[in-house]
Amino acid sequence: MKPIWIVDDDQSIRFVLEKALLRENLPTRSFINPREVLQALEAAGEEGGPQVLVSDIRMPGGSGLDLLTKVKEKLPGLPVIIMTAFSDLDSAVSAFQGGAFEYLPKPFDLPKAVELIRRAVEESQREEVAEERMVAAPEMLGQAPAMQDVFRAIGRLAQSNVTVLITGESGSGKELVARALHKHSPRASGPFVAINTAAIPKDLLESELFGHERGAFTGAQTMRRGRFEQADGGTLFLDEIGDMPFDLQTRLLRVLSDGHFYRVGGHSAVKANVRVIAATHQDLEERVKQGAFREDLFHRLNVIRLRLPALRERREDVPMLARYFLQRSAQQLGVEPKRIAEAAMDKLGQFQFPGNVRQLENICHWLTVMAPAQVIELKDLPPEVLASSASAPTTSAPSAALPAAAESTDSASAPAAAASAALGTAALAAGGAWEAGLEEEALALLHAGRTDVWDVLTRRFETSLIQAALSTTRGRRIEAAHKLGIGRNTITRKIQELGIDE
Repeated sequence: MKPIWIVDDDQSIRFVLEKALLRENLPTRSFINPREVLQALEAAGEEGGPQVLVSDIRMPGGSGLDLLTKVKEKLPGLPVIIMTAFSDLDSAVSAFQGGAFEYLPKPFDLPKAVELIRRAVEESQREEVAEERMVAAPEMLGQAPAMQDVFRAIGRLAQSNVTVLITGESGSGKELVARALHKHSPRASGPFVAINTAAIPKDLLESELFGHERGAFTGAQTMRRGRFEQADGGTLFLDEIGDMPFDLQTRLLRVLSDGHFYRVGGHSAVKANVRVIAATHQDLEERVKQGAFREDLFHRLNVIRLRLPALRERREDVPMLARYFLQRSAQQLGVEPKRIAEAAMDKLGQFQFPGNVRQLENICHWLTVMAPAQVIELKDLPPEVLASSASAPTTSAPSAALPAAAESTDSASAPAAAASAALGTAALAAGGAWEAGLEEEALALLHAGRTDVWDVLTRRFETSLIQAALSTTRGRRIEAAHKLGIGRNTITRKIQELGIDE
């Protein structure tokens, strides 16, 4: 772990904090003024900087608030704790506005100061894990098995021009999947054109899709190319295809059949080389039964189907997505990104998210504007989240539907997942049975005259915990560390010490 940097011109303050933190096995490095800190940062670079910075607010040779501003420019994710006298509460407000993690009033209670610094260290380590995980998936975020199935399906379709039907609830990210399919296809250099068929009035939709000739109707002063022509050589994304008017479905079917169509008011056939990706939140099979959707068009679109899971089916992705949206909102508004306290994140993860990822993005934007401090606490969450009751995660259905041969590739993991869930339920039902077993094991070793009982049982306990975490994350160490609540360096060291075979 990187050291905690302490900046204060008062030697007694530095001494007391150094000794208290060293007793907690937290390394420290002390400075007398902000100038020394900035020089050390320049020499060390980002990798050699502090884990947490604790700075006084008033010092000869520089202000703690000025230091906060300069440090945040170099290390925006670094937690900074500002120490201030009670008479400096106006400065404390300025510290929060400048992106401080928390302020520590002087004279402070030493155990509370240590606890605050430890909380900042944990937050810093969580942010490091989150940043590394986000680097791995810059286009679409998701570590949940349901999303990994979607990613695998996109990979399989990378070199294909086949028509794809994306299904999923509103706000689940269907257009993002369509863009990813386009980006990784042979048509990536061509245009990506999107149209929401439910958002355009029926009378205008035909012209939007196929274009019109001059004079085709009142107001048609010039010839206009439609979305099919605009997407020539690329991809056309038809969102909410289930709401397309029935008569237009017939025209779309003809285009999908031979690639030819007529502009409104035109007499010459136009040919467009377009890959169509369609999306809907509706049950198209049911729409076919109701006579609202053409069965032949359904089969033409349903060559490959990808089902996007709802956010409540992949709750483990909520922290990663929330941090990403908070960073993006902060960039848009030109402010420091806010962080979410653990209790607030737990509550957010229990929310049902009827609006899915789009709703989470809106909540994060609201929090960026409305949360009063740099760290978002439980009480800062919007009313609809606070009013929701805790609920168990919903078991997700298979999210990527490919032809039978392809779909079976990943289905072998389903029995294992079901068995794992059953074991988890059994373990919960067993209550304190494992503690009783641990006590019996300890007694047996003690009666046998062993003098290394602590080491033996601690080693076995840690091994079981880490192996369980690695199995749930498919061997991803950083994610396993995040789930266990420990640092990435800690889990790497433990794996080596315990000789765990991944």
